[in-house]
Amino acid sequence: MACGVTDMRKGIDGLAALARDVLRQKPASGAVLAFRGRRGDRLKLLYQGGRGFCLDDKVLERGRFPWPGAGEGSMRLTSAQLAMLWEGIDWRRPDRGAPPARVG
Repeated sequence: MACGVTDMRKGIDGLAALARDVLRQKPASGAVLAFRGRRGDRLKLLYQGGRGFCLDDKVLERGRFPWPGAGEGSMRLTSAQLAMLWEGIDWRRPDRGAPPARVG
């Protein structure tokens, strides 16, 4: 996860260069790299697919994606945290709700 804001006009090549030069991450490492724009309503995920890079882009109709400040540089998320982020859920403070009801 690239903390702070990213220019969302960047495509695969621009985000891969940002990951390599600024975050010191290898874009082809198998990791999913996440970037958020200034307004906070757009998220891009860059990862290596079977034969090349893939770029997923999501825009929220309402709200903002939860994101750490720029001072933190980059962060690692678990796959569960990334799934929550993609759905617009605050992965830092998820609402766990009530435990599952016992059936039977």
